[in-house]
Amino acid sequence: MQHKVQIQTLYTPDQRRRRDASSWTMVQGILAPLQFLVFLVSLGLIVWSMRTGEGMFAAQVSVIVKTFLLYTIMVTGSIWEREVFGVYLFAKPFFWEDVFSMLVLALHTWYLAAYLLGRQPELTLWIALAAYAAYVVNAAQFLWKLRLARKQGGQLAAAPAMEAAR
Repeated sequence: MQHKVQIQTLYTPDQRRRRDASSWTMVQGILAPLQFLVFLVSLGLIVWSMRTGEGMFAAQVSVIVKTFLLYTIMVTGSIWEREVFGVYLFAKPFFWEDVFSMLVLALHTWYLAAYLLGRQPELTLWIALAAYAAYVVNAAQFLWKLRLARKQGGQLAAAPAMEAAR
């Protein structure tokens, strides 16, 4: 009795080919760690400013820089998703990541609005911290999918050998 090896994947073979051929894959690979680095620096500036009362302007500007990087990665990520899956957002394999990304965008945009409207600096930093907490969850979602894609890529490569051994 033969058993067919079935592997649930994030990508069809054609989607995987488009992903690997897309220049936007490289762009995402550069922007994601850059955004994370800016996040870490900004988080440090926010905590320092909230604890000492110093460096408020640097903390606020760092959140603005982080927000514009987020907007950039969202736009380029949408283009990537269109090239790979045929839709700009909410492709089935990344649906919940995209849903949560909307929350992250909303919180970062709320920060910008509060900052531009001249709200109390301490309040704006609390909004930034809420945005950053959501960002950490969202980044973890994407890292999990990256790990899953790598694992499944290895399984797909091994599947023909496993099938031949049966």
